[in-house]
Amino acid sequence: MSLPSILKDRLRLPLIGAPMFILSGPELVIAQCKAGVVGSFPSLNARPIEQLDDWLVQIREELAAYDAANPDAPSAPFAVNQIVHRSNVRLEEDVALCTRHKVPIVITSLGARPEVFDAVHSYGGTCLHDVINNRFAHKAIEKGADGLIAVASGAGGHAGRLSPFALIQEIRDWFDGPLLLSGSIATGGAILAAQAMGADLAYAGSMFIATKEARAQDEYKQMVVDSNANDIVNSSLFTGIHGNYLAPSISAAGLDPANLPSADPSTMKFGSGGSSDAKAWRDIWGCGQGIGAIHDVPAVGDLVERLTEQYEAAKARVCR
Repeated sequence: MSLPSILKDRLRLPLIGAPMFILSGPELVIAQCKAGVVGSFPSLNARPIEQLDDWLVQIREELAAYDAANPDAPSAPFAVNQIVHRSNVRLEEDVALCTRHKVPIVITSLGARPEVFDAVHSYGGTCLHDVINNRFAHKAIEKGADGLIAVASGAGGHAGRLSPFALIQEIRDWFDGPLLLSGSIATGGAILAAQAMGADLAYAGSMFIATKEARAQDEYKQMVVDSNANDIVNSSLFTGIHGNYLAPSISAAGLDPANLPSADPSTMKFGSGGSSDAKAWRDIWGCGQGIGAIHDVPAVGDLVERLTEQYEAAKARVCR
């Protein structure tokens, strides 16, 4: 399995912190990178678009200062997520800003666009693309993606519906490039398990919701701590695409999480409230099934330290 040096040589843990709509900002990304894992954010979190330029400057300057002060343990690279769905009217401008700032890693979602991959490759950047099945994986590589993020059942937000075992083995049958696994990863042992299945890196977001640096409301963070896998509901109602959400947040919006209607795809637009007045991400809170392992709200550095200890302990158990 081949990994570019940017993903092989600069990580303390084989982990990318997934970009989370609304929740991921410069504070979270910088903390993740300083802790030794890739930090990422969706470009659409920066509003208005001028703020994206400001955020990229802030992230680059703070990480450069950190690296200068810590030459023996420099920061991990950062990533920006681009939603390439046709309803994203900012895509061209956002990609241009990422190109100007030479963002090391660009993560693309909801469609594979060769022109986006070409723009990132023009300055030597790496492109990773979200996929939920083997067919989409083939299309992404054919169109120019460097690596794949296998979004399996149990992942937060717009999750896939396949078992991670099935998804990883089907992709690895033909693809030997960078492969990440997303879905219910919230411990160091789960990160090692992802590698054992054939992934190079783990890709996780939900456990970072309950950190001090995340931009989630305190009530959201506490709901993550108090909930477990049984509290996750999969529905297409809120965006027109099947996603995983916290049942208590659905109830708080006045809906019955056990009796949600399906969305009408003809009325959907990414980022809309779908066929409900409750807005996804703002009122209905996304989360993955791995949250039963989350019991507090630590700083990112402390969380990564804990994950590292769990990862090393898991490796020791396997090697006994």
